[in-house]
Amino acid sequence: MIQKLVHLFIVSVLLLQTQITPQGFLHRDNKKIIDGNGNEVLLKGMGLGNWLVQEGYMMQTSAFANAQWQIRSKISALIGATNTETFYQTFRENYIKKADIDSLKKWGFNSVRLPMHYNLFATNTNPPTFLNTGFDIIDSLLSWCEQNEIYLILDMHAAPGGQSDEPISDYNPANPSLWESGSNKDLLVMIWRKIAERYKDKTWIGGYDLINEPKWDLQPNNQPLRDLYIRLTDTIRAVDNNHILFIEGNWFATDFNGLTPAWDENMSYSFHKYWNGNSQSSIQYLIDLRNSTNIPLWLGETGENSNQWFVECIELMKTNNIGWAWWPHKKISSISGPLSIQLLPAYQSLLNYWTNGGTPPSSNTAFATLMAQANVMKIEQCKYNKDVIDAMFRQVNNTEVIPFANNQIPGIVQAVNYDMGKYLSAYSDVDYQNTGGGVYNSGYSYRNDGVDIQACNDPFSNGYNVGWTKTGEWLKYTVNITSSGTYNVLVNVSAPTTGGKIILSLNGSTIGSILDVPATGGWQNWQYITIPNVWLPQGTSSLQVRLFFGEFNFSYVKFDLITVDLENENNKLPTEFSLKQNYPNPFNPITHISWQAPISGWQTLKIYDVLGNEVATLVDEYGNAGNYEIDFNASNLPSGIYFYKLNTGNYTDTKKLILLK
Repeated sequence: MIQKLVHLFIVSVLLLQTQITPQGFLHRDNKKIIDGNGNEVLLKGMGLGNWLVQEGYMMQTSAFANAQWQIRSKISALIGATNTETFYQTFRENYIKKADIDSLKKWGFNSVRLPMHYNLFATNTNPPTFLNTGFDIIDSLLSWCEQNEIYLILDMHAAPGGQSDEPISDYNPANPSLWESGSNKDLLVMIWRKIAERYKDKTWIGGYDLINEPKWDLQPNNQPLRDLYIRLTDTIRAVDNNHILFIEGNWFATDFNGLTPAWDENMSYSFHKYWNGNSQSSIQYLIDLRNSTNIPLWLGETGENSNQWFVECIELMKTNNIGWAWWPHKKISSISGPLSIQLLPAYQSLLNYWTNGGTPPSSNTAFATLMAQANVMKIEQCKYNKDVIDAMFRQVNNTEVIPFANNQIPGIVQAVNYDMGKYLSAYSDVDYQNTGGGVYNSGYSYRNDGVDIQACNDPFSNGYNVGWTKTGEWLKYTVNITSSGTYNVLVNVSAPTTGGKIILSLNGSTIGSILDVPATGGWQNWQYITIPNVWLPQGTSSLQVRLFFGEFNFSYVKFDLITVDLENENNKLPTEFSLKQNYPNPFNPITHISWQAPISGWQTLKIYDVLGNEVATLVDEYGNAGNYEIDFNASNLPSGIYFYKLNTGNYTDTKKLILLK
């Protein structure tokens, strides 16, 4: 009996230790949003776009289908209704999983915004049939959010009939819109009541975003929008007085005329911001709205811009005490979000058929293609755009630069592997953000800065080069010079005509002379220009490449060691592979890991727990022959035994490390 009681006591203690303590409901306190403990909460969120409401530009279907109904129609015509439903089920299962929410928490987000389609909750029939699909999705997502202490904000992104004439609301012009149909309004009201009834007691539901981006001529003075909002509010408050309501303005959440005075004690105005500047004047009308109504503001959606624009926008929001939610979490072939979904060649072939016509693929082939594309939407198969997360969190109010890649000398420094940091700290580019319809990265490849990057055919490149160069642009690289000595420096360039110039400097001192870019006969006809006999000191240095006069392409800088400084034996390149034991070990929370590789090749260094689960990726990139080192910060991991594993070429080694907190 005593043993049973002891066992029950231990279980109870463990449960208490693992239980997440809710902070109470988010709610309005004058101009602020606070939690149940009275602490102000600045929302730092990510929108889970394209998961439940597909958009053409995120699916790469814009050439022939933008709205979800159009996309689904194209799919169904090829593979039939049953296979189409199977595809969409798989799509939804893979697009967002617990690992996605875990990652958002790890990166620094404290909230997510869920764009919902009404048709996952009810049929648009008279009477409607309510469905479990949408609620099951919210239930799963909410459990993942609760485990990560992340607020979940529910956003009606596609209302019955469509709240705008844009594809984002899944509007079909053949059918009446939300504003043209009383039954559509009735259905929206019924769905929100069902949602409120189900989640009224859930503290990690951050609030209800009632209608996403209404866009309709709603005369007089947006009165139909205000009337519907009040009706929705009354319906929700009949069952749920706990959750804050987010109210978006007309015309893409920018026009709040007629939406004052406030009609509820627990609401916030939600605005969206795209493709304009980040001056105080750009949001002053919203600050005036907040001051006149005493109602808080929330930037419910923004993004699709350069890293520098992200930095400036977040700094502006912080200065004005406004929370934000970025858009979107992932999409196919993305550089502007945290994750990029790979575009499979077979899916590209299917897109080509839909765009250009021709012989259709068989139903089986099309179905297999779509299922394969749905399966690579899992986070573990996505590319992580670390520069985006670095911009959104570290670079805000921080001018320091950090390495994007491990640039080793001797070896090749890829042009596109410049440091991570703000504009004018890590790089300079003429068009570094979109503030009015412009293009900030002309090639829309590899990274999300203003630096213009495109695919490259040079076999010694990493597949990309810097292009569209302009006078005054420059790039900065943190480099690790492993051997003091004399080098030949070779800069790989291409240009149809002459006229460009390049200047290299190390730690502020010019290397050699100004280099003239020759005519190579084409944008992808590559040629070296050489600076001979340059002495470089061992150690970490800052390399800067400055670009002048005319457009040309720049792929990489190659440093060939000619003469080694024999006074320092440590300058010798390694002759064998080796993975060193970390130090200190045990550690808390940072330890140092080093290794060496005698040949160049792809390198991965990953951390695993005792069960074999991957918990961190420290290195996943091409590396030149040389010595390497990196610090591992385990502050987000519990105490225990872990393993670090190095793979490079045919060499693999694993060692144990112990975290004691």
